[in-house]
Amino acid sequence: MKLARKPLKLGILFSLSGSYGMLSRASRRGALRAIDAVNADDSFGFTFEAIQRDPAGNIDLYAPLCREILEEGSVAHVIGCVTSWSRKEVIPVLEKLGATLWYSVPYEGFEASDHVVYTHACPNQHLLPLLGWVLPRFGVRGYLIGSNYIWGWELNRVAREVIQEAGGEILGERYLALNDTDISRMIEEIRVTRPNFVLNSLVGVSSYAFLKAFADLAKADCYFTPESCPVLSCNLTESEFTEIGDAAEGLISAGPYFRGAKGWPCQGVRDFGSSLEAASWAAVMELSQLLRANPGLETAPISKLLSVNTLPTMINTETHHTALPVVIAQVKDGAFDVLELWKDITADPYLSYSEHLPGVRLPSLRVVK
Repeated sequence: MKLARKPLKLGILFSLSGSYGMLSRASRRGALRAIDAVNADDSFGFTFEAIQRDPAGNIDLYAPLCREILEEGSVAHVIGCVTSWSRKEVIPVLEKLGATLWYSVPYEGFEASDHVVYTHACPNQHLLPLLGWVLPRFGVRGYLIGSNYIWGWELNRVAREVIQEAGGEILGERYLALNDTDISRMIEEIRVTRPNFVLNSLVGVSSYAFLKAFADLAKADCYFTPESCPVLSCNLTESEFTEIGDAAEGLISAGPYFRGAKGWPCQGVRDFGSSLEAASWAAVMELSQLLRANPGLETAPISKLLSVNTLPTMINTETHHTALPVVIAQVKDGAFDVLELWKDITADPYLSYSEHLPGVRLPSLRVVK
């Protein structure tokens, strides 16, 4: 006779539409897949019920919908948010209600909240190794573009410091509002300045429009082919290929996982469509392991769970970030081909003690609020 399993509610807060809907849907798929895996495993003394809300890309809805989730049946944990803007919108709600957000997309660092677990990469796990790999191979003259909010600002701030300390030059730095696809000025400045590479920190449809226009530029001027002027990214994944098409060819990206690459530290993560699915899967599975090892703490904040936990965990108890592999990969024939891989790089969100990867020089940075 099987013992009845305790039902636990788990929040899911992703926008299924809007300018970054493809990223959100990929993240949601990974979370729901992990929930199904836990529910199918009788070794867990509980099951998860997903309590879902969809902000539809509207930044003003994240905080009230997060509150709705948390107030529905003592929900203590939420998997969700894609943009750093939305993450920062919900943190005050989490703090007030004593809950935890599991954030499973790459972000810009310089944050360590008691109410957030970061299961994707921060700059010493994506941007620093990416630039460390690219600069000696392609040159130190860069052009920086990004979405006009904290992800774009901070990624380009760190990149600017790294490039300048390497003796390089920033030939241009431009931003677009989320959902803006007017990239003509960026393309024209890139055509005129002829950088060694372009760091693309645009998000969603803005990024897709840029990549398509850049591919057209390469057809008109062979200087802008991947062999001489690649586009770099720390946030583009396979989940967006259907929208980008052939314009993704040659792009060089950094992340903890690309489809088919080995090295992800969380057991059971394999054959995911992108790192977004993998990181959301890892978030749910890590939470489930913590709850199984510490019965009675289903509604406890993550700091309490970690303080009493005696089993191995992927989460750093001080910063709530995770150690991850670092993979540099390039799109070839519609898939990422691994160029370089490092294993188990400790997250360093404030860039205070980062692993000295080959070719990486730490910038002199300060925390900006």
